[in-house]
Amino acid sequence: MITRIVRLSFKKEYVVDFINAFNASKVQICSFPGCTNLRLYKDFSDDTIFYTHSKWNSMEDLENYRKSELFAATWSVVKPLFNESPQVYSLVESIHSPEASLALAPN
Repeated sequence: MITRIVRLSFKKEYVVDFINAFNASKVQICSFPGCTNLRLYKDFSDDTIFYTHSKWNSMEDLENYRKSELFAATWSVVKPLFNESPQVYSLVESIHSPEASLALAPN
């Protein structure tokens, strides 16, 4: 399982355009082979920063999406709206469980 987090910063005047573009493509992205989850988060303190959080069965599935016409079409709409270059993080499965957090919590 691969978790992909992408930090996106937009010009203020394009935030609504980005949200509309995301809403227009989210069903197709979620339906893409290998995608098991997709969420969009807004930054706590900056209304122009968003994070996409997606889960993929494998890196191959993620790369197939990144090479797809769907990605190219979506990216062509979203890319001109950026305020700065996106920051991308790909993570493998968790190495720590919630149960372990309880053991680490201070008394």
